[in-house]
Amino acid sequence: MDDLLKGISNFREAVFPDNSALYQKLAREGQKPQALIISCADSRVMPETITQSGPGELFVCRNAGNIVPPFQTMNGGVSSAIEYAVIALGVRDIIVCGHSDCGAMKGLCHPELLAPMPNVAAWLKHSHAAHSIVCEAYPPTLEDKEKIRAVAMENVVVQLDHLRTHPSVAAKLAKGEVTLHGWFFDIETGSVLIYDGAASRFTELEDGQPLAVAVSGRDVPQVIPFRRKNGAERAALNV
Repeated sequence: MDDLLKGISNFREAVFPDNSALYQKLAREGQKPQALIISCADSRVMPETITQSGPGELFVCRNAGNIVPPFQTMNGGVSSAIEYAVIALGVRDIIVCGHSDCGAMKGLCHPELLAPMPNVAAWLKHSHAAHSIVCEAYPPTLEDKEKIRAVAMENVVVQLDHLRTHPSVAAKLAKGEVTLHGWFFDIETGSVLIYDGAASRFTELEDGQPLAVAVSGRDVPQVIPFRRKNGAERAALNV
């Protein structure tokens, strides 16, 4: 706690004065974040630091395993954050960010570690699909570290699929007003891998190259024909 209190003092004395105008503007005008980032609560993974973002630029939701539960009527913190970010704040980009050496993914691979943590075990049921994919579709010769890394990457893709079950996200995708991204942060090297939905693989983030996306709103066309008021029937895809 002493370190945290020293940090607060340093913020108030050395950091805030140089940024007071920005904070006053944010307090007066409210927030308009560029994106929603759903990342792991791991203390080594700091979205604002990784992206070098300042106050008001990111809406961040962190939890064990960067998990997005499929939509259901029962209220939950992650679901509420998604709904608020999309509807109230109008974010146009949603990022699910996994990372290397993830303790939650270790728990999936070694269930015995979760015995004293029943709530964590129940939470990780939302990532079981990622574990099953690696167990059944990857080479059985993977070493433990490689397996955990593979599960962490597949987990990002699984959570992106869960995102699409949320009505607020589905509607914005259909209107081309939101884009989904999958990122993987390598703690040891500091590199960020980007999930390319078209190629179904993670790629290195390279300066000057177009940013690959996981799911674009253009991937969700209207495909059911409908009849206009004047009686002319057309396929919505072509209108």
